[in-house]
Amino acid sequence: MSNLEARTEPILPQSSFADLDARTTGTVAVPGDEAYDAFVSPWNLAIPVRPAAVVAARSAQDVVEAVRFAADNGMHVAPQATGHGAIAELVTELLVVTKDLDECVVHPEGWARVGAGVKWIRVVEAAAPFGLAPLSGSITDVGIVGYTTGGGLGPMARTYGMASDKVRAIEVVTGDGVLRRATPTEHPELFFALRGGKGMLGIVTAIEFDLVHQPTFYGGSLWFDGDDAAAVIERWQQWSADLPELATTSFALFQLPDIPGVPPALAGRLTLSVRYVWTGEAEEGEKRFAAIRESAPVLLDDVALKPYTAIDSVHTDPLDPTPAYEAAAVLTDFPAEAAAALLALNGPGSASPQILVEVRQMGGAIAHGGEHESAFDSRGAAYSLLIVGIAGVPGVQSHASAIVKALEPWVGGHRLPNFTFAPEDYADAYGEFTSARLRRAIRTYDPRGVMAIGHVLFA
Repeated sequence: MSNLEARTEPILPQSSFADLDARTTGTVAVPGDEAYDAFVSPWNLAIPVRPAAVVAARSAQDVVEAVRFAADNGMHVAPQATGHGAIAELVTELLVVTKDLDECVVHPEGWARVGAGVKWIRVVEAAAPFGLAPLSGSITDVGIVGYTTGGGLGPMARTYGMASDKVRAIEVVTGDGVLRRATPTEHPELFFALRGGKGMLGIVTAIEFDLVHQPTFYGGSLWFDGDDAAAVIERWQQWSADLPELATTSFALFQLPDIPGVPPALAGRLTLSVRYVWTGEAEEGEKRFAAIRESAPVLLDDVALKPYTAIDSVHTDPLDPTPAYEAAAVLTDFPAEAAAALLALNGPGSASPQILVEVRQMGGAIAHGGEHESAFDSRGAAYSLLIVGIAGVPGVQSHASAIVKALEPWVGGHRLPNFTFAPEDYADAYGEFTSARLRRAIRTYDPRGVMAIGHVLFA
């Protein structure tokens, strides 16, 4: 049981939040109010987000007032922008919704500034006319702040590193209720902790980051029948081992439903998608990818020279809110034995209940790190594993656990903060040195333990 779960009495009478409403320009809602459900609903519909109250902030000052109100009333606070990555145990008291902080400015010289409510798609589209691109996620519908403060493992990560490596400045209301600007030289320990430490120190209101010159890429997804998964994965293992840092790749076993929007060739069957992004010359990228094209008969080939605005075609992540059950790990290696163990549980004839089982190759610029050190401790991982099923489907949770268990000989290192789905698992995302620095930063910037995730981990 976490520190947050232990509280059983009401936080405050609902009428007490009238004071907070008077102090903010945004909307304050409690259970029963018409606006409440719309504000608190996360992207993952299986996560029951039901705080005692929610503040829909319209300004950084609204966030300041919300954090100070929480501190004065002994409450814990959690932020939510787009609703991705919600953890129910962290959102029991006061939720601060930042989706209306929607500033978005792209500077042609190569950097951007955005508010906490902005999704990647706005920056992708605004940067494209200048031949620039952000280190966006596997789908551009995800919010920038939550993704980046968790590190940000994107489809160009082996070339350019993590999204957090490109951050120039973060404006944040820390747990002591002060709006601060953190840079490598202003509050450097806060700057360290916010890049990888998620929302432990405060609520981000704006973020500034560098863009890369990447008007186009060669890539997309190549789909095979599930019966050919063993042969394709074997080829992928051999081929990816020799890839330079200009390439980022992954594969995923899919079981897509037969519904509108799913190509008929992929619907209602087990398929394997190999994802590929080549950031160099397209001709060289095509030559490099030939070995995968030749590995088995192809169902659907969407690998081509594309503008960066088509980056979502690589991972083909779902756009609409979904009731999902998710599990994840990082791997030290992915040899033939690991592939066999994975296919035994999720390959042909396995009757797997999972919609997606993904293995991403890491290394490259991920391992090198950025110019400034950060609280992202997963750089030593060789691969990441992600499992997604539909919540409530019989056996989906136990089956996901069985997959992780089967790959246990190769599980090791610090888990990705953005692929962490329970408060207690965050402890595995940080090493001893980083944990000590996070604790010191919390004592400095959130001495009363107002921020929910920091309180759970380090109280």
